[in-house]
Amino acid sequence: MCEIHAQFRFYEELNDFLPTDQRKQTIDYHIDGHPGIKDPIEALGVPHSEVELIVVNGESVGFDYQLQDGDRVAVYPVFEALDVSPLVRLRDRSLRETRFILDVHLGKLARYLRLLGFDSLYRNDYDDPEIIATAIAEHRIILTRDRRLLFNSTVTHGYFIRATEAVQQTREVLQRLDLANSIHPFQRCIACNGLLEPVPKATILNRLPPRTQRDYEEFSQCTACKRVYWKGSHYDHMTQRIHELACHEKWAVSQP
Repeated sequence: MCEIHAQFRFYEELNDFLPTDQRKQTIDYHIDGHPGIKDPIEALGVPHSEVELIVVNGESVGFDYQLQDGDRVAVYPVFEALDVSPLVRLRDRSLRETRFILDVHLGKLARYLRLLGFDSLYRNDYDDPEIIATAIAEHRIILTRDRRLLFNSTVTHGYFIRATEAVQQTREVLQRLDLANSIHPFQRCIACNGLLEPVPKATILNRLPPRTQRDYEEFSQCTACKRVYWKGSHYDHMTQRIHELACHEKWAVSQP
């Protein structure tokens, strides 16, 4: 079996997965045989689900491309903000209907994404096989702090969250996936992810505190867990939090 020599260069956020001495520079790679190009990419530390575009010797290729001696490989991250569909050969289609499933480390991020209107599944007892199976069955993007999850060969759409604090994590997701124009707050239950719909005051009157019964007339209810929402002091707090979450995005809160 002959040894082949290739050169790899990773761009932008993909460098986060590389050792410091390999970031933002050409990496010499030696291997026996002609592996599919996904294997050396992951051997170098980059999950395939973080890759949107692979260019070999100036031409876009898919994960099944067999690495050849002398290949020069450029690997690019997900470009949700740009339409690169004529170039991409890695997956059938982008998930333009943005829906998420989050691992057990990202409970607060899930609540913030729901507050902004994004369909975001989360449970604190999810295991990796369940996350992957749900993501595939429901065409969801996996958000995780465990990069090992994204190395699973069946994962097609996933993102490794770099930030450790929930507000910064939310901003990171909005920016990296270009979601500023997809924010529609107060449409989902932050507790369970169910959709909210208007509910007549009379039908939930016995569930309301006396002062709320007196002062408010408009209410919404979660279609799943039946939690009731109204525009009290907590509404003003949540509106402020939305501005905080999206303060780096070209977006302004629209009142429902």
